[in-house]
Amino acid sequence: MGSYGGVDGDRAWQLLYSGLKVPILLLLTFLIGLPNFFVLNTLFGLRRDFREALRALVAAQAGVAIMLASCAPFTLLWYASFADYSAAVLFNGLIFALASFAGQHLLRGYYRPLILRNPRHVPLLWTWLGLYVFIGIQMGWIMRPFVGDPNAPVQFFRSGDWGNAYVVVMRLIFGAMWR
Repeated sequence: MGSYGGVDGDRAWQLLYSGLKVPILLLLTFLIGLPNFFVLNTLFGLRRDFREALRALVAAQAGVAIMLASCAPFTLLWYASFADYSAAVLFNGLIFALASFAGQHLLRGYYRPLILRNPRHVPLLWTWLGLYVFIGIQMGWIMRPFVGDPNAPVQFFRSGDWGNAYVVVMRLIFGAMWR
């Protein structure tokens, strides 16, 4: 991701930063959502199955990471084919969405024995998806930039207020509606 705009001079740092931030993003998103998921499993009376559920979540996380890594050649090809930074950001968003869908497909497969044993696992599976997406979007917003705008200085975190991804999106939507 961080190779957009080349790797000469300071741009090489963006490659390193992105290489560090993507695993951190995945790990923190997982770790922040996990305690909530544990409590919900307990409230649903499924605490005994939590160890197996956790194995399924970890396997799905590994699948997301592998999927993202396997898309690296496509990302490089995209960067070589298009010179638009917005297109690079959009492409990376699509790759993350694709990896997330693949991870959810894996998770449903690993969850199948749990669901067959107790159907109360179905709403928890969907709850995990909601938690993970909600937390992941905000974590991605906080940890930006990943791609690295070649016209902006290379930095690990953007300077200024970290803000809230959902507030920014709502402002963009309302701003577009009232023009």
